[in-house]
Amino acid sequence: MSIPRRSPIWGRSRGWPSIWEGQRGVDINPKADGPETRQYLERIELQPIDPQANGPQLFYGLRYHLHINTREEDITFHDQVGYWLYEPATGLILQTLAIPRGQIAIAAGHAKPDATKLVLKAERGQTEYGICSTTFLDLAFTTESYQITVDFHEDGTWSYVSDTTLLVKGRNEPFLHRDRNRLTKVGEPDLNPWAKIARGLMPSVEAK
Repeated sequence: MSIPRRSPIWGRSRGWPSIWEGQRGVDINPKADGPETRQYLERIELQPIDPQANGPQLFYGLRYHLHINTREEDITFHDQVGYWLYEPATGLILQTLAIPRGQIAIAAGHAKPDATKLVLKAERGQTEYGICSTTFLDLAFTTESYQITVDFHEDGTWSYVSDTTLLVKGRNEPFLHRDRNRLTKVGEPDLNPWAKIARGLMPSVEAK
């Protein structure tokens, strides 16, 4: 495993790098006739990656894929990919995210190595930890801010609440789009590439 066990992206005893499912997700989203609340099923894969260096900066990380369906439909309700990154030297935590509706973001926060709660934020207009959307989304559903709060629980589960503040065209007041769920471990993660090479499960570059 390429992630220090004493780090905020390791989680509690079972380890955050794993495969997780949640059966009781709740989504509150804007509709023309008022807010709509829907329940959803969620699967998240958190896979360790090799350490990444930006000059003197060193990140440990997880690559994630999040997939959501509702109980009423087989078609994908939400799909999201990105990375969770941790810089031990500063305590910086990053979440990058991309969704196939033409939107990306980088949210940032700080946490101590033994943290059981993570809070990360991104804001529209920021060049460092900001939000970028297509022309249509920026006009019709302007994303002003995004915040995610992750809690690691003593029973080995974890939960999140994500709040996205939207300016919806035709409405005077901002709309708070909220998603929340609690997830249980259902599978083990894969090894990161470096660990596979060290265990002889992948050929090294020199061996090719």
